Amino acid sequence: MFADPIRLIGSENQQIGVVSLVEAADMAKNEKLDLVEISPTSEPPVCRIMDYGKYLYEQKRKVKQNVKKQHVILVKEIRLRPKTDPHDLQTKLGHAKKFFEKGNRVQFTMMFRGREMLHLDRAQEMMQSVVDELEAVAKVDRPPSRQGRRITMTLFPK
Repeated sequence: MFADPIRLIGSENQQIGVVSLVEAADMAKNEKLDLVEISPTSEPPVCRIMDYGKYLYEQKRKVKQNVKKQHVILVKEIRLRPKTDPHDLQTKLGHAKKFFEKGNRVQFTMMFRGREMLHLDRAQEMMQSVVDELEAVAKVDRPPSRQGRRITMTLFPK
């Protein structure tokens, strides 16, 4: 079992060749490093002499660096009602413009209660006025669509 041959890669990334497992373990012990199995499915298995703790540390640093470079796009929601006052609508559109400046998407949700479902045409007009008002800074990602008692529309910055 311990005489199983393995392909060994040295601590300086040099190919040592096919050696027995016992020899590889002795070489790793002499260099005061770890013997790590890289590819167990290949024939013979590939092992490397390395400082495993340092390797794990470097992997964690790479992950952290990649997370720092990512730009997260958030979807902000602005809720409207068919009876929303024009001045309140302008205030909400001002908030939406700020969201677009930050690079976020904005989802407008028109919610209906009770008999407000009779005013779907008013809601469509309001959604169209939102699109017209924000035309300079945003484009429609998902046009207005109705799901039950809600109409939703998503815009993204130009």
